[in-house]
Amino acid sequence: MVAKISSGSSIYSALAYNHDKLKKDAAKVLLVNKMIEPVDGKYSIGLCSTSFEPYLSANKRTENPVIHISLNPDPKDKLSDEQFTQLAELYMNILGYGNQPYIVYKHEDIDRHHLHIVSVKVDETGKMIRDNFQHRLSMRICRELEQKFGLTPANEKQKDGVYNLKPVDYKKGDLKHQIANVVRPVAGSWYFQSFKEYKALHSLYNVHVAEVRGEKGGKLFHGIVYAALDEKGEVFGNPIKSSKFGKTTGYEVLQVRIEKSKEHIKNIKLKERPKQVISDTFQKSRNRKDFETKLLKQGISVLFWENDAGRIYGATFIDHKQKFVFNGSRLGKDFSANVFNERFGTQKQQQEETQSPQSDTTKHPEQANSSFENLSGLLEIQPLGENYEEEAFIRRMKRKKRRIQK
Repeated sequence: MVAKISSGSSIYSALAYNHDKLKKDAAKVLLVNKMIEPVDGKYSIGLCSTSFEPYLSANKRTENPVIHISLNPDPKDKLSDEQFTQLAELYMNILGYGNQPYIVYKHEDIDRHHLHIVSVKVDETGKMIRDNFQHRLSMRICRELEQKFGLTPANEKQKDGVYNLKPVDYKKGDLKHQIANVVRPVAGSWYFQSFKEYKALHSLYNVHVAEVRGEKGGKLFHGIVYAALDEKGEVFGNPIKSSKFGKTTGYEVLQVRIEKSKEHIKNIKLKERPKQVISDTFQKSRNRKDFETKLLKQGISVLFWENDAGRIYGATFIDHKQKFVFNGSRLGKDFSANVFNERFGTQKQQQEETQSPQSDTTKHPEQANSSFENLSGLLEIQPLGENYEEEAFIRRMKRKKRRIQK
């Protein structure tokens, strides 16, 4: 079981997210603790907020007094509502929130049923509940609950390179929720040194990322939008702006994350492990497929960038164990595109280069599988107007496409 803990300043936002699921009959309330219970059994945002207000009013100095927790058993684990309720209550008691008001929602909008819990980190006296080492404690609680309820241990899910991030499946719908389950963890806990590496990682999980520049209210802005990819690597559905997923997925915060990642990668020497693994695997591999398979078994994915002729012009590696994504060139000249191309380049590429050595139809990673950019011109400054919403954005993409066709 995996637990995700986030803090915020707005109790309304945390409740609204879950009550939106209630309205759609995609969730239900399993448990409340020290909260006002409605006569008709129907919980409203207003009633729930009233239960939390005295605690929030007791200490207004705490910046992020709201805690939002999700508990996610393995999809194979089938728990009854009673078991889910017991699990949530035990988790909150051990975490130190047994005397706090909290509400437990069971989400049923996807096959993997899971829990969301909303509470506050300030007690009735105004004292803040200490959250030092909270994530470490949460992990220990999850291991204990896995044993008690016979759940699949989280570390057993990390086999053959399959980790907690789940690729988006556009056929299953609810794309916003699926994309959120990728972009939020990536932005908050992965290490990358460029926007291109950030994009490459998302593409592995069928999520397309693009920068958007424009003008709003007389001011230039620089933002990011996300979209799902289909089996052909083409954008499916409407793009979703980063604000829908939280501040950590936006342009400015990601720039800060990139700078911090550079420092962390250098100080912790994250390159050492993958560099040795990739080097050893490269020497022992019979062909490209064998190289990719052997790497994946050691927790590393590789994405090769190719042009139309099949020439490899770049490689991006994803170290799942260290949550680290990097271009091969960062490891040194022994890991350059030319080295991989000489070993894994296609016969078609070699023939075409022999016939016309001066031609180069290389596509950059930003252009690969990106009808998205081709249609919208996202990497150019576009005046998106005062109302920056997805529908207006799509209309502009369609108009641009029609102009190109003319």
